[in-house]
Amino acid sequence: MGFHVTVERTDDGGFIARNDRGAQISFGTKDSPDFTPVELLLAALGGCNLVTVEPLTAQRGHRLARLAATVEAEKIKPNRLGPITMGYDVELPQDDPEADGVFRSVAERVHEKHCTVSTALREQTIVDVVIPDQLKQRPSDR
Repeated sequence: MGFHVTVERTDDGGFIARNDRGAQISFGTKDSPDFTPVELLLAALGGCNLVTVEPLTAQRGHRLARLAATVEAEKIKPNRLGPITMGYDVELPQDDPEADGVFRSVAERVHEKHCTVSTALREQTIVDVVIPDQLKQRPSDR
């Protein structure tokens, strides 16, 4: 399965990302009210883990009453993050003594093996940047 996203600057100086299914998200810099690219990275990590943990615990008959996460990191250099910490906020279903063990087992496996974002951050992922030989020139406004 491939992924394809386009990103462009908007007329108001912000940025927008779009996927092929028609969804879009606005983002900006730390001075704007929107998410920053680093915050989107953290959201992707938390989201990837949650959307994978949720169905796996439910399939085992242990639908969690609450499933959320907080993801945090500090910049240790202008272009480098320090360790990322993802903390789960989980409320177990009432009268389900096995839910805790199932959740813990699933969450660990998801982080280690099934969440693509976790794997991409933990292991080296090659990023190729392609700059075209010929750049477009905007026609003059004369």
